[in-house]
Amino acid sequence: MNILVNTPDISKLGGVANHYKGLLPCWTENVRYHFIGGRKGIPGPVILIFDLLLFTLKLMFLSFDLVLLNPSLGKTALKRDALFLKIARFFKIKVIVFFHGWEEDIAKDITRTPEWFLKNYGFADAFLVLSSSFKREMISWGIVSPIYLTTTKVDDTLVKNFVFEDKKDSNTLLFLARVEENKGIFVTLKAFQILQRDRKDLRLKVAGNGGAFISAQAFVKDEGINNVEFLGSISGEHLIETFKNSDIYILPTWHGEGMPTSVLEAMAFGLPLITRPVGGLNDFFEEGKMGFLIESFSPEVYSNRINELLNNRDELRAIGKYNCEYSLRNFLASQVAKNLEVIFKDIMK
Repeated sequence: MNILVNTPDISKLGGVANHYKGLLPCWTENVRYHFIGGRKGIPGPVILIFDLLLFTLKLMFLSFDLVLLNPSLGKTALKRDALFLKIARFFKIKVIVFFHGWEEDIAKDITRTPEWFLKNYGFADAFLVLSSSFKREMISWGIVSPIYLTTTKVDDTLVKNFVFEDKKDSNTLLFLARVEENKGIFVTLKAFQILQRDRKDLRLKVAGNGGAFISAQAFVKDEGINNVEFLGSISGEHLIETFKNSDIYILPTWHGEGMPTSVLEAMAFGLPLITRPVGGLNDFFEEGKMGFLIESFSPEVYSNRINELLNNRDELRAIGKYNCEYSLRNFLASQVAKNLEVIFKDIMK
């Protein structure tokens, strides 16, 4: 089976690109990537014509059985990928649309007036989503094609040498995500500030870049918060060591999340989770057994939950061990690729 996957350049940072970079060595079918979006200093809207033309030529002269598109549920991505979908269907090639991010405002607009979405996406052969709530919404819009649940992944190579039993307490919290207000960076910093009143030796590592990076650093300086380390974007051994030397993962996000990869990676490295009930997390998360999902945006609520774990190291370690085992059993890239290929074969029947 020959599959063409539309993805951002996998040499770039980003959720979708990172997803397919991790899956690349795991495919057993003939899967090829077609890069789309801004790259090499050229903005996405400028290079779109080239992307569409090259996509068309590949479908004309190469024998593809299936196309996998990977938009988010956002206005720009929906308009762009509707064009790729129409081209693929013109050549009578089956198409699966995988929605990664999920913007609630766009979903509400489609719920009110689903006609444009149905006209442009209703003829896709199947859909992939990261949350059962997304699936229910799509059905309510009138989608009748099969909708499959899938997940993001943890690179097998990332955790191949990790042994949970070797993990030591480090008195460190980890925020690893884009540093944006809607990812919860300021909620995290304020919660940490509260914790430091009684825990002077507690540390916080902030890994990632983003639009709020400078203002977050300024907040820490202005408030006189100690023991906060801004790492910037990290990868490779630095990423591995950062996960290994952290105790709790915190992500008070209200971004349009599908299934945050960093959450699954944190689980694989044995970290309890303190996050919010977003996207696909609701489908598998076991409250108290994996950590805590918190509806609130109050820093006090987050600091209280973190305190509970820090005050009970046996519970913290039990949660970490459970998360590690669960993640390695369900989220490794090799398993995710295998599950996707089962779906591909199902669509091609």
